Amino acid sequence: MAHFAKLGVNGKVIAVHGLDNDQMLNADGQEDESVGQQRLQQIHGWPAEMWIQTSYNTHDCKYYNQDGSEGDKSKALRGNYAGIGYTWDEDNNIFWPKKPYTSWVKDIASATWKSPIGDAPALTAEQTSQNEAGTHRWNYVWNEEGQSWDLTDKQA
Repeated sequence: MAHFAKLGVNGKVIAVHGLDNDQMLNADGQEDESVGQQRLQQIHGWPAEMWIQTSYNTHDCKYYNQDGSEGDKSKALRGNYAGIGYTWDEDNNIFWPKKPYTSWVKDIASATWKSPIGDAPALTAEQTSQNEAGTHRWNYVWNEEGQSWDLTDKQA
């Protein structure tokens, strides 16, 4: 099954619809996004150019197999599977989730939002061990006001 995002004002995804792959076949018997767009226009009356194909198996510019393992990167389509509320970025050919914090910036290479100071620090071996033992729940959370990663411990 193929999936298409229905775009509204300012490229906002307002719905995602499935379409049987056989409804996307061109005259040569090959799957063709434009054929799918035309079919969705016939079904829903929404202009063809407002339907953008998205891949259920694509997240953070990676393609994932049915078993959850990382698959063939060439199959990754448009950065992320489009969800309602995502935004279509035509210039970068990416569906973006809602920006998590005002200060965060787009990382085009991974189709993710990043903090202005980079990724959260890694937990220490001791913290990881305590998390695995279930005695603690160490985690870093973003502090927008302080523009920092703050370590939290929610004891189990």
